[in-house]
Amino acid sequence: MKRLFAVVVTLTLLCVGAPAEAQFDSVGALDFPTSGSPEAQEHFLRGVAILHSFGWKQAIAEFQAAQRIEPDFAMAYWGESLCYNHPLFGEQDGESPRQVLARLAPTRAARLAKAPTERERGFLEAVEILWGEGAWRDNRVAYMEAMQRLYERYPDDDEVATFTAVATLSAARAMNDRSSRYEMRAGAIALKVFGSNPDHPGAPHYAIHAFDDPTHAPLALSAALRYAEIAPAVAHARHMPTHIFIQHGMWDYVSNHNQIAYDAARALWEPGDSVGDTVHPLDWGQYGDLQLGDYAKARTWIERLEMVARESDGQARALSSLPLLNARYIVETEEWKTLPVTDDSSAHELLATGISAVKTGDLATAERAAAKLQTMAEGNNANQLMYREVAALIRLANGQGDAAIALMDEALEIVDGMRLPNGAANPVKPPYELYGEILLALDRPAEAATRFETSLVRMPGRARSLLGLARAAARSGDRATAAEQYTTLLSNWQGRDALPGYQEASRFVRQSNDH
Repeated sequence: MKRLFAVVVTLTLLCVGAPAEAQFDSVGALDFPTSGSPEAQEHFLRGVAILHSFGWKQAIAEFQAAQRIEPDFAMAYWGESLCYNHPLFGEQDGESPRQVLARLAPTRAARLAKAPTERERGFLEAVEILWGEGAWRDNRVAYMEAMQRLYERYPDDDEVATFTAVATLSAARAMNDRSSRYEMRAGAIALKVFGSNPDHPGAPHYAIHAFDDPTHAPLALSAALRYAEIAPAVAHARHMPTHIFIQHGMWDYVSNHNQIAYDAARALWEPGDSVGDTVHPLDWGQYGDLQLGDYAKARTWIERLEMVARESDGQARALSSLPLLNARYIVETEEWKTLPVTDDSSAHELLATGISAVKTGDLATAERAAAKLQTMAEGNNANQLMYREVAALIRLANGQGDAAIALMDEALEIVDGMRLPNGAANPVKPPYELYGEILLALDRPAEAATRFETSLVRMPGRARSLLGLARAAARSGDRATAAEQYTTLLSNWQGRDALPGYQEASRFVRQSNDH
């Protein structure tokens, strides 16, 4: 039997074939004994560390390097098989993992025979289930169950634990489970590992995914802060902590870390690569800067996305994100702009156009946007919300306040049946926030305040919700709450004194202090 080789290392990586500036300064600490030779094990450990941060391309290079050194090293094939499909998305490529395993040996029995320890056979048996015949959703649930059995046998093994955690998250997505029990189970496993090894790259990463909602996000803040330092040159690792920062209204962190994530992705990208790791931080970074009132930087994110779309020959991920960022900019800045209503208009564009048209008095265009959204609404909760938002504003503009309220009540029923927010606002105009603005327009400030308060519970620190709550509180006579919200807004918008809301907030806070 090959001798076991266990290593605890802080890894410094240089991707195979990557330029010098793509060096990975630190990707965390791993203790993952296997039967591989020391030379193969070094690449294997590097691959696992990057795999934990979803750095697929770089991890594949490391696992294949290990295979070249030791062609029968089963765990190197196990690792590579996990690099072709995002565990939290639907299956993208079921064939490549099966081809990887076939390179190790042509049959399942022959492959398992190349795993010399029970623990390694457990890992390999689990991916045999994951990449076996059958529906991918069923396979992911069965994979989770296989990893849970392995975890029961090796409860103190960090790698068994962390791969069980991500398998559990994957199965939860496959089952479309809304109970959160699988996420909580995965998060508990991840935090246990994080507690004993705060430098482990997978433990804080999976804790962030597990607690990625406004209710549970506080459980993952320490993990997010640590993960932000573990893998500075892995784009996804630099972006991922912002899932928790955004839930705390930490807008400087959201902007800065997505800037770093974008830079890391650009350094590694080559023609033909997926642009996912580039587009995602562009999306979230823009949202962060809009909350900071940095509208010039928000436009820069759009320009960068346009460049990425051109350079990637119009990859769908880039093209589909452009209408979102453009619509978000219009709604968040309130620089109203109506776009043509066409068969190719996205729902987000129609929402921005519908709101803009109402605000500028062009109700005919608003009606066209609402009608188009209505045709797109069936079976899509977000589109149903957007239709009701535009329709409610049209009713309000026509003096039909009760009808506007009825539509927004319907919108909230839809919202309350959806998953809690876990990123940038979707729709780009949050329904609770819009409802509050409509109630303010109807001179019902006390009711408006409750809607803004709920909006801020769901999305802490949102600029427009802070401004709305401050206005509602001031009109209700609650000067203390108004001053508190205006002060928070001023803190977010430091140096943005040209913004209309900034002057309003500054005057109110100054007058409150004078009293």
